[in-house]
Amino acid sequence: MSLDLDLARERFESSTDFTIGLEEEFAILDPATLELAHRYEDVHAACLKDEVLAEAAAGELIASEVEIRSGRAENMADAIARQTDRRARLFGLVAEMGLALGSMGTHPWANYLDQRIIDTPHYNRLREELGYVAQRNNTWSLHVHMGVRGADRAIAVCDWLRELLPLLLAVSANSPFLDNRDSGLHTVRTEIFTRTFPRCGVPSPFLDWQRYADFIGTLERTGTVVESTQLWWSVRPHHGFGTVEVRICDAQTRGEESLGLAALIAACIAQTALDYDEFGYDGRGGPLADREIEENLWRAIRYGAGGRMIDFRAGVEVETRAVLDAILEWTEPARSQLGIDPQLPERNGAERAREALAGGASIEEIYRAAVAETQGTYARVGQPARPA
Repeated sequence: MSLDLDLARERFESSTDFTIGLEEEFAILDPATLELAHRYEDVHAACLKDEVLAEAAAGELIASEVEIRSGRAENMADAIARQTDRRARLFGLVAEMGLALGSMGTHPWANYLDQRIIDTPHYNRLREELGYVAQRNNTWSLHVHMGVRGADRAIAVCDWLRELLPLLLAVSANSPFLDNRDSGLHTVRTEIFTRTFPRCGVPSPFLDWQRYADFIGTLERTGTVVESTQLWWSVRPHHGFGTVEVRICDAQTRGEESLGLAALIAACIAQTALDYDEFGYDGRGGPLADREIEENLWRAIRYGAGGRMIDFRAGVEVETRAVLDAILEWTEPARSQLGIDPQLPERNGAERAREALAGGASIEEIYRAAVAETQGTYARVGQPARPA
């Protein structure tokens, strides 16, 4: 994706509000051993024979990962329908190849030293540029795009979404295991990806498009980046699509939970844009500082949805689930307008996995059960049902 900032601005100025795109990443596995299978090229070659998957399936750096994309949908119901069809096609194809797909933020025991980077000019350049960082990144995530019309408006939405990222991460937490151990974290994926990649994590506020473009232009002139895909922030304006993209969340084990989480993210983006229209950039007193958001981000990483966060405007601690309730109440206007109904579980993936571990299950048994849940839900799920 090029760094033509004038063209990117034009895309935002002509973007359509509240279109939706979903991107779900899966680990490619040997179904018998559950080891990572470095078979992306084979999977992609098979996808090219399917008229839908030829456009919807993509690679993401490592050869044991495949991503499925809904493409542009007009609304949440359309996005769900498109992604449901693509999932079913992908899972059926992979099963015919004697492979399986897993959906957690990390693989519980895979050694990153065994990982292979996809052999393309793009990914070979990243391997050369990033070294260890690229090699270490065996992680899987959920990304949500939403169309936001207006370049300054899109930057304002990104700025304000920053403080919601810890809550979205906590709700999505689904990677407690690494190196065949309980990491003690609810989302160790975040420590691997968000903390190691450059231009990643929570960006500082840019205030408007011109300040954003000035910064990106400096990175381009100094040879730091050559394309917009090298901007890996957890929320970013997507130059090619004219969308605001949220990239903070772990991949979800259950298909219906992935759709519910995507709906929550979409509601947050839309409500932020509606608030901007009503109150302007500083209508709520200005975005939180980076250091304040980082405090809550660590709490999300360490304690997940069962922890507590800091309400910096009030100067008090709040239960994370109470923050979620407040977010659901706040987004009600956007959800009603757009027909978005986030159905979220009482316990997320990390909580269920750690509960199983405490009950005596091994990490391998937990992961095998998770892979079975992924197969049983992603391959068939339609409208998100309310999870148990």
